[in-house]
Amino acid sequence: MNYKETLSYLFSRLPMYQRDGAAAYKADLNNTLRIMELLDHPESKFKSIHIAGTNGKGSVSNIVASILMEAGYKTGLYTSPHMKDFRERILINGVMVPESKVVQFVESNQQIFDDIQPSFFEWTVALAFEYFAKENVDISVIETGLGGRLDSTNVITPLVSVITNVSMDHMNLLGGSITEIAKEKAGIIKAGIPVVVGIHQNDVDKVVLHKANDNNCSVTFAADQYSASSNSTNSDISWNIDVYNKDKPFLKALEIGLTGNFQLENVCTSLAVIDELINSGFKISEENIVEGLKNTRKNFGLKGRWQVIGIEPLIVADNAHNESALKLVVDQLELTSNNQLHIILGMSNDKEYRKMLQLFPSGAQYYFCKSATPRSLDETILKKTASELDLIGESYATVSEAVKAALNKASKNDLIFIGGSTFVVADALILLDN
Repeated sequence: MNYKETLSYLFSRLPMYQRDGAAAYKADLNNTLRIMELLDHPESKFKSIHIAGTNGKGSVSNIVASILMEAGYKTGLYTSPHMKDFRERILINGVMVPESKVVQFVESNQQIFDDIQPSFFEWTVALAFEYFAKENVDISVIETGLGGRLDSTNVITPLVSVITNVSMDHMNLLGGSITEIAKEKAGIIKAGIPVVVGIHQNDVDKVVLHKANDNNCSVTFAADQYSASSNSTNSDISWNIDVYNKDKPFLKALEIGLTGNFQLENVCTSLAVIDELINSGFKISEENIVEGLKNTRKNFGLKGRWQVIGIEPLIVADNAHNESALKLVVDQLELTSNNQLHIILGMSNDKEYRKMLQLFPSGAQYYFCKSATPRSLDETILKKTASELDLIGESYATVSEAVKAALNKASKNDLIFIGGSTFVVADALILLDN
């Protein structure tokens, strides 16, 4: 098989959460454990950092990987989902896994897939771990998928376990309360392994501290150590921030490659992770930290996080897709100057889309659309629900049609926002070639 045929085989044969939703979720580690055994346990052959959380884990993963790369370490990065190219999920020093490696892995292990019938995510984790092991990376940053305890990535024993934050998302799979979801996220905590938590949340703190105590783990709350403030405008391609260590100036006028006020929390979490790595023997200088933060998007190509993809009109895409993340993004929109706000919006059908719509401003012009994934909410349902909340606009059968309509209507001083779903953003990025 060539690369295209290989992906077609996998997408058609294996359950995939992005396409199939909850039906693709495997509520145990049996498949992954069996695959790891058949592959001679690649998960034990490289050092790692494990990052879970509802929001921010992708940004923290990219920031930490960028700093490690700047420090001279051969750094693997596993994240999900991808935006444009499947291989975005598996990187070493910012370079995607070669197509030939994907083809070779599938051809070599096709019998395993036929016998075990893993999910798409289980297969991808196996590919990533074997690739990192064979390429002898110095360290890999591993982002969980939906949860933590039963996530396929949870077969590693990392140097640090990280929980960015916890909020309501994927309740049908992870539980109907913050406490239940926190228990799933805290499932990545392992005996004796230090834990970094991004922020304080009363119910989450109790769960994490109890789990850490049972496993004899130290816990660091990044918010107790670091804080940050922004000196930039919301349309800047890169941001200038001040970072404080226990209220004392630490990094002044620091340029970061990821924009948006919500990244301030992610920067602080990442710095606390780096402190743990330094404590474990990694050589990481202040200069490495500065360059890593500045070059995060450049080094690892992170897409869809307050990503400025056009000027005059300003076009911003963000893949926030739950209530807590969207609130931060809408707050950011309100701080961004414009003559008229145009919002291209689509959502998945398994989300609490009415609650999410309630966050958006009534004064914007809306373009309701549906992404290419089968899980996408019908655009007419989205429009009808939005109209009940005084959000007025037209519906479009595709993201492409919505983007073209917004571009035709917007003037150079307007703002076009694209979001509501990772898949809407992905379709838009493909169209706009970013």
